[in-house]
Amino acid sequence: MALVVTLPIGTPPQLQQMVLDTGSQLSWIQCHNKAPKKPPPTTSFDPSLSSSFSTLPCNHPLCKPRVPDFTLPTTCDQNRLCHYSYFYADGTYAEGNLVKEKLTFSSSQTTPPLILGCATESSDARGILGMNLGRLSFPSQAKITKFSYCVPTRQTRPVPGTFYLGNNPDSARFHYVNMLTFGQRQRMPNLDPLAYTVPLQGIRIGGKNLNIPPSVFRPNAGGSGQTMIDSGSEFTFLVDEAYNKVRDEVVRLAGGRMKKGYVYGGVCDMCFDGDAMEIGRLVGDMVFEFEKGVEIVIRKERVLADVGGGVHCVGIGRSERLGAASNIIGNFHQQNLWVEFDLANRRVGFGEADCSRLAK
Repeated sequence: MALVVTLPIGTPPQLQQMVLDTGSQLSWIQCHNKAPKKPPPTTSFDPSLSSSFSTLPCNHPLCKPRVPDFTLPTTCDQNRLCHYSYFYADGTYAEGNLVKEKLTFSSSQTTPPLILGCATESSDARGILGMNLGRLSFPSQAKITKFSYCVPTRQTRPVPGTFYLGNNPDSARFHYVNMLTFGQRQRMPNLDPLAYTVPLQGIRIGGKNLNIPPSVFRPNAGGSGQTMIDSGSEFTFLVDEAYNKVRDEVVRLAGGRMKKGYVYGGVCDMCFDGDAMEIGRLVGDMVFEFEKGVEIVIRKERVLADVGGGVHCVGIGRSERLGAASNIIGNFHQQNLWVEFDLANRRVGFGEADCSRLAK
């Protein structure tokens, strides 16, 4: 499941589908390859049709090797243009040229030219809208200080969610937690300083507080253990000390129904055959507890994810299997919830909502 937004790129605007990703920095669009091996998808952006499109040359400051903004160094291609490669934790990738282009919302509402990736090779049919705290993210470049989204519950027929840039009319009822921020001197090998790091303090299942020290959800001396809100991750991932406690409790409550030896997607091993509602009732509500009494409540009827073939899994995986050292709250646990990122005040707000009705 992905949060997909449609944005008007270029002059005149071409509508582009992009996955909203609070866990990454670079925004990129699908671009026409001038000598395609196969016809490009209809969602591709055609630079030749936009008067505001420009490419970044090799001598641009961003094109220096080993710029820390990218997972792989940028390089100079055969046309003396700046080439980038971007790899994500789930194994997806995109590569192409760095370019400058505007978003044109209306004749009076446009962004300045933003640095984007113009992907000619990628493992996804859609682009990415990079929304983290990095200097090249969409909010940073477009000078957006607040944004929010509402993810509808999974249904057989996809239902659109809602995405706001700027103030949300419902924000008066949101409950806020302060983001944890890290200075330049606090660079640690396993820490992502550009992520939206939140002060998770505990987890409840079926009304029982799991015996997990709050320190498990905070970065340690090496940066492992930070807890981030990531709209680009489908499931939630927990470090071993937290994951083992969650799994033990799920086994205690519903272990007799668990699918033995089954691991979905290489990461989720709390899976079940049979009636998901009945198993959900056995497990009960799941609650992520933050400071100031703020909570994300996952009702028992939404604890399990339908992964196909009659199999349902608790939407939590082991971070280690993802190659990550952090706790990641994915979009499966952000359903029917306003999530607001207030960058000016360094805080994240949550408000329960029926997201499928908002979009109508």
